[in-house]
Formats: sequence, structure tokens, C-alpha cells
Amino acid sequence: MFLEQGVKPENYFWKYLLGSVFIITASFIGQIPFSIAVLYKTFKEKAAFPTDNDSALKMFEPNLTLFLVMISFLFAFAGIYFVVKYLHNQTLLSITTGREKVDWKRIFFSFLLWSVFSVISFLVLYFQSPDKFVWNFKPIPFLILVVIGTILIPIQTSTEEYVFRGYLMQGFANLAKNRWFPLIMTSLIFGSMHILNPEVTKMGYIIMIYYIGTGLFLGIITLMDDGMELALGFHAGNNLIGALLVTSDWTVFQTHSIFRDLSEPSAGADVILPVVIVYPILLFIFSKKYNWSNWKEKLTGKINDQKNEAADFLNLN
Repeated sequence: MFLEQGVKPENYFWKYLLGSVFIITASFIGQIPFSIAVLYKTFKEKAAFPTDNDSALKMFEPNLTLFLVMISFLFAFAGIYFVVKYLHNQTLLSITTGREKVDWKRIFFSFLLWSVFSVISFLVLYFQSPDKFVWNFKPIPFLILVVIGTILIPIQTSTEEYVFRGYLMQGFANLAKNRWFPLIMTSLIFGSMHILNPEVTKMGYIIMIYYIGTGLFLGIITLMDDGMELALGFHAGNNLIGALLVTSDWTVFQTHSIFRDLSEPSAGADVILPVVIVYPILLFIFSKKYNWSNWKEKLTGKINDQKNEAADFLNLN
């Protein structure tokens, strides 16, 4: 099974700590091109060096910013591959799914399901309050965004999924030998990684309910489906459609999207609704399509330690 593939006697938890440091370092190396671009622009224009991420991200044309930022995820993904193969002696497939090969149909189904829902949800908001949105479509910049986004955003979202729902989930499974602890820990860490987003500054810490709740949802579908395919599709659909459809001045990225949101951000039903209503509906849809069962065992049950199993076998013989 998916978690058990990483639970091995030689996979000590310190290896996951070391691997995490390596992946983070690789990500920092991937940020060097962006840092060089910032230094060059400030030097050329004799401008003040940006003191925060928000200022730095707004220094360049949006498509260039997106491209430069996404490069770091290429390096991080390479870091994941390196530590999985050489530090843990596993394959990338082993932290992806419990199946013999990646089920691309699952990825595309999850991607399309959430993409359709995202578009419909936006259209409902738009027709309710059209004055809060303006037409932002510019053909050439938008087409460039489509190319960059279609290639690099799935790499970004997949990198995050491989870190949290793949690598770290198996790491915490090695530590705790159960399923609930990896689920909770990866959800909390995933949510905490978004705490510096400008959305948090604008809406307050209540939005962390959404981020942590999303991490919990992604963890649940990973454990119930015995693989990350559904999480990979959902995350890619969420970020890509969001980048293409609507942008605002207070989000992490400003893109050449079709619409621009002019409304002031506020933490209301849009923060709570996905966690308490939308995600449970998606869980129901996935569970019916893929015949999920035995929820308690898959989400909270114990994980057999291969080392203990070997000892038990020797004792019996």
C-alpha cells in the first residue's frame, strides 16, 4: 500500500529531516535567477532594493515574474527525486501511488472536476456582483500566460504534493507507525507554509482554516485512494484555473488573467464554505466513483513495521 511502501527499517526519521533540508536548499538555489533579476533591475534603475516578497514580485511584468518564481520548483522537484532515490533507495513511483503505475485517468478526472467547479463558482460570483470584476483579457499576454502556466504551474503543484502528501507523509508514517499522525502533521505544515501569503495579511489568520482544511482534504483523498493522483489533479486544477481566470492586487501572484477582482478581501463564507461543504461533496463523489470503504482504518489505523513483521516471522519459525 501507499504509506507502507516508505515504511522500512532503514528509513529513520532523521533521513527525512536531512532530505527536507536538501529539498529546501535546492529550492533556494532555484530562486537565484529571480534574485539576480531583482538585483539587476534595482542596479539598472538605481531603485531601492525591495524589502519584502510582495514588493519584489511586483517589480516585473507578471508573466516574467511567474516564470522566474516557478523555476525554483523545478530545482525542488529535482531535489525530491535525488533524496528519494539516493537517501531512501526508493523510486519516485513509490511515493506517488500504491498502484503498479501512475493512474493518469485519476489525475485528469480530479483536474477536470475541480476546474469545472471553479469556473462555475466564479461565474456565479460574477453574475451576482459584476461590478466587482473588470475585463482584463489581453490576447498576447494571456496566451503567454497559458503556455507558461500549463507547463510550470503543474510542476509547482506537483512539487508541493510530492513534498507533503508523498515524502513527508511517508516520513511521519515511519515515525508514528499509524495513519492519523501523518495526515494531521502534513496538513498543519502545509497550511503553515501559506502563513506569509498576502491573503493572510488582508483577511487575518482565519483564512488558515482554508489552507489547513485544504491540506487535510488532500491528505484524506491520498490515504483513501492509496495514492496521490487525485491530489495532484485537484491542486493543478486549482492553481492553473485560478491563474488563468481571475487575479487581484492582493493575491500572491498577479497574472494576465481574463478578469481582475476589484473587491476588498474579507474572510467570510468563502473561507469556511469549501472546508465544511464543498470538500465533503468532493469526498462523496470520489468515494462513489472509486468505491472507497473502511474509512476508519485507512485514515487512523496502524501501519505494520516491516522490521517487526520480520521478527515475528522468525519467531514463528
